Amino acid sequence: MTLQVINSPFTEKQVKVLNELLPHLTTQQKIWLTGYLTATSAEEPAAGREPVQAPQQIKEITILFASQTGNSEKVAKKLGKALEDPNHQVTITSMADYKVNNLKKLDHLFIIASTHGEGEPPDNAISFYDYLHSKRAPKLDGVKYAVLSLGDSSYEFFCKTGIDFDERLAELGATSIVPRVDCDVDFETDAAGWIQQVKDTLAISTSASPAVQNVQVPAGTAEYSRSNPFYAEVLEKINLNGRGSNKETLHLELSLEGSGLTYTPGDVLAIVPENSDHLIALLLTALGFDGTQKVTVDGTETALQDVLKNLDITALSKTLLNKLAPFTQNAELAALIDNRDALNAYVYGRDVIDIVETYGPWTWTPQQFIEQLRKIPAREYSISSSYTAYPEEVHLTIGKVFHETAGRYREGIVSGNIASNVEIGDKLAVYIKQNPNFKLPADTRPIIMIGAGTGIAPFRSFLQEREEQGTEGKSWLFFGDQHFVTDFLYQVEWQRWLKEGTLTNMNIAFSRDQQEKIYVQHRLLENAKEVFEWIEQGANIYLCGDEKTLGHSVNEALITIFEQQKQISRDEAADYLKELQKQQRYQRDVY
Repeated sequence: MTLQVINSPFTEKQVKVLNELLPHLTTQQKIWLTGYLTATSAEEPAAGREPVQAPQQIKEITILFASQTGNSEKVAKKLGKALEDPNHQVTITSMADYKVNNLKKLDHLFIIASTHGEGEPPDNAISFYDYLHSKRAPKLDGVKYAVLSLGDSSYEFFCKTGIDFDERLAELGATSIVPRVDCDVDFETDAAGWIQQVKDTLAISTSASPAVQNVQVPAGTAEYSRSNPFYAEVLEKINLNGRGSNKETLHLELSLEGSGLTYTPGDVLAIVPENSDHLIALLLTALGFDGTQKVTVDGTETALQDVLKNLDITALSKTLLNKLAPFTQNAELAALIDNRDALNAYVYGRDVIDIVETYGPWTWTPQQFIEQLRKIPAREYSISSSYTAYPEEVHLTIGKVFHETAGRYREGIVSGNIASNVEIGDKLAVYIKQNPNFKLPADTRPIIMIGAGTGIAPFRSFLQEREEQGTEGKSWLFFGDQHFVTDFLYQVEWQRWLKEGTLTNMNIAFSRDQQEKIYVQHRLLENAKEVFEWIEQGANIYLCGDEKTLGHSVNEALITIFEQQKQISRDEAADYLKELQKQQRYQRDVY
């Protein structure tokens, strides 16, 4: 039978095409086509009915954070809140807990990564970082991703971990859907902008996740931060060093009464600093500017001298010098920036005044000058008290930073102010920072604590907490400083805890009390067999202090202990240490 316009619902053109096609179809093809047409017609809406929408495929979103002090974890949780949507399944995981075999199965991957030390990944990201950069890493052609980096531009390897993740994911074939953003220490604004870009890319409406806009704080509490600090009264201030010491280490007790702030051992107290009037006067003289001249900040006109109170003028970095260089024709500054070794040697111990005095003449206006500077980062100190032992108080152990460089005396912006100017009854602007990667075990397992100088601070809080809780687990302290007589911080307390059994063992290393310098890593090696036995019994190891010297040296000592006691290769011993870090049995608070 031949189709015609009069015996079918088709147009003349459609009839012609069908009559050319149908005679050439086999019986099987006609049956298949009949079934196909029947199935597809069932999907078409009946007259007068709205078409039925096919269900939207749920996007699986994985958020991984690499965090040393909790900032990346905080941003990861904000991103998770922002991506709340019925069509999204969001998982937030520490890199230490993520199963790397699932990488190639991912749909959307978002990484928030801090950079630690000299461009290294945080402790909770070491295993993931090493795997991703190894030959075992899979091709990620189907993965869509974005990276947010957190760092400190005063360091040479600013945001390196995040940069490494971004570049490696691209190498493995993943597709970036939002450009990487590198955040400085005041990361909140840039992080919020990046989160908004992610939301826009995934087409999430603002109404889908109202919690992202402003986190509502329950009545009667407050969320304290750098921009909204709590003003804590100074209750006590004591110099812990004896007469004749070349150090000044201050024990500070602050009141948290009325703040609602609490903390746990291992957490950090941040102090919001201001530049001294003396330092600002020196800078204004070097610049040749009138401090009463008005500049505009956030749309408000303010006196230059007042604005400078909150801008970072004490730290130099390559990032800052690159910003300042266009305002001078002095070729020596460009040469300094291009010479890495010379630059690193120059910036150590110097500040913005040195640059202004040395590399002029300058062409900037006061407004242009302040626009090159960042806000002063808060100074963070390990808390040296237990909230359980001292409710509504927080104790700090602060070493005064002071030195003479290029003929001028300099001191730490916070430590110098506290040592010279702060008195009992004064108030300091503070807020608490949680440190989830430096915590006492919940059980009675043994703990090995390693610290030098002010690195002893969190261990005082650890033992106070164990004493208050009646925890009977073994504890071992390795502590070092310069001189036994003048620098044995909290000596009476450690001796009391030893006598009462709260502290099981203590080994001390005072480096300047003999011709050959002895440090805590040497004491570890001297007690290698027993240290290893404690670790085999399940002990957690804690390290607090300077990363460049103490951190590296203690790592090497522990690797040597494992190499000798387990009779394995050095590479295997290093892997064993990494495994302890992954299990959070080796926790570090290094700076």
